[in-house]
Amino acid sequence: MQRLLAEAIGTMLLILLGDGVVANVVLNKTKGQNGGWLVIAMAWGIAVAIPVYAVGRISGAHLNPAVTIGLAAIGSFSWSDVPGYILAQMIGAFAGAVLMWLAYLPHWKATPDPASKLAVFATGPAVRDATGNFVAEAIGTAVLLFGILAIAANAQTLSKPGDVDLSFVFSRGLQPLLVGVLVLGIGLSLGGPTGYAINPARDLAPRIAHAILPLPAKGSSDWGYAWIPVVAPIVGGIVGAGAYFLIGF
Repeated sequence: MQRLLAEAIGTMLLILLGDGVVANVVLNKTKGQNGGWLVIAMAWGIAVAIPVYAVGRISGAHLNPAVTIGLAAIGSFSWSDVPGYILAQMIGAFAGAVLMWLAYLPHWKATPDPASKLAVFATGPAVRDATGNFVAEAIGTAVLLFGILAIAANAQTLSKPGDVDLSFVFSRGLQPLLVGVLVLGIGLSLGGPTGYAINPARDLAPRIAHAILPLPAKGSSDWGYAWIPVVAPIVGGIVGAGAYFLIGF
């Protein structure tokens, strides 16, 4: 239960800080309005690093079903623990979205554009093309898993990727910061097509919050697109982890 609580709290912090920067940049009359993509990408890197520092030694700070499933696929995490981790991540992500909504409470009414409100909670494509959007999300998540395993291998001097123990890796040193830098790099280089969800919980749980919360003139939650940032990161995570495992660095 301690590990599940850590995953929930860590994912809550991830979404609170990550969706929070999008709110700061996108919503009207905030101090950070129109801050731009660089501000968003940098803050998302920090939003990953902080919860990894906070809970990594306890749960390994997956904070992402794609990470959990990718590690399980190469034997670095027990499949029996996967459902509990994913449930905890979803609960934490939903809670983080609600806290972000409360933090920016006066600004929802001040922002008339429904698309801007949805963009705070969930990702959407710059050019709507299901195949291209799927590929972009899968590639970004494959890079995430490949990079996490590379960071873990350097920290543990692994003999094989299946021996990775993220609770050990993230309990010391600069490894959590490196994961944040990795996410920053993905956002700057690969985030343009879709907004780089690279995390099913990061997109789905806040999208559910968007659908439920009493936002004024919020419009659609875009459920027709919602499957892509859920399925594509899982596929990409398995591919990225599998590629690192097969290469055997």
